[in-house]
Amino acid sequence: MDNRCEVREFLTSRREKVTPKQVGLPSGSNRRVKGLRRTEVAVLAGMSVEYYTKLERGSIKGASPEILDSLAKALLLDDAERAHLFNLAEAANPIGRPVKKRSAKLWTPSQSLQWTLDGFTAGPAFIRNGRMDLLAANPLAKAFYSQLYDAPGQAPNFARHAFLDERSRQFYPDWDTMAGITVAILRTEAARDPRNKDFHDLVGELSTLSSEFRTLWGEHEVRHHGAGFKTFNHPLVGEMTVAYEGMDMEAEHGYTLTLYSTEPGSTSAERMQLLASWAASEHKPESKSAPESSDFQR
Repeated sequence: MDNRCEVREFLTSRREKVTPKQVGLPSGSNRRVKGLRRTEVAVLAGMSVEYYTKLERGSIKGASPEILDSLAKALLLDDAERAHLFNLAEAANPIGRPVKKRSAKLWTPSQSLQWTLDGFTAGPAFIRNGRMDLLAANPLAKAFYSQLYDAPGQAPNFARHAFLDERSRQFYPDWDTMAGITVAILRTEAARDPRNKDFHDLVGELSTLSSEFRTLWGEHEVRHHGAGFKTFNHPLVGEMTVAYEGMDMEAEHGYTLTLYSTEPGSTSAERMQLLASWAASEHKPESKSAPESSDFQR
């Protein structure tokens, strides 16, 4: 696969982020480049300037794991960035690439998996892929992310909601941070599954319709999104801070199971319980409409 442009932009952007001071080099007053010079990266990585220049121009095919590791150390790459570099190198060497992942359009959770999701009642539980499609969820997750499910003619997708649905600006109090994380997850997936047409179609759609997405996509940030805290402003129950845990699924390569929970006794826990009560009532045949948001937030 010809991914030289991806490699070039990633390595250039990482080199520009490292300051001489970070690697023990004098800053000087007449530097004309952002970050490190190519010659400095080459010395730090223990390779010739010619070879590093070749790599940065995108010719990463055939680079050994040892070379990639030295380059990752020289550029101070974190775990996600290092994995991304290795994925880019693997994509440039098509032999031994993993079997193409199944399209989200064809995937449905097994009955036992859906039982597992539904059995988690403490908070939202859902499954997504690297394309940010919301593939399966328990009732509370469907209530939590109701905005993703009501987009006409579209399967629920976190990235599309974030950049193309104006309601996301209210739903995510810190929209800028959330948007950066979303794009970083997509960038990570781009190297892991470079031949996925559905993925490239989504990136093309977002790039065409959102200037914010185009800007963030060009920054080449990558991320492993495992655990932490997020704050949401739910349209029914108000603001909630949740803890999240994301776990890779062994049985479904490239899919992530995510669980949300709230601090016991907190206002967020109370509001999550109210949302759970509403979600449960929605599954009863006689319940047809949602209560006013003001009823929850009194």
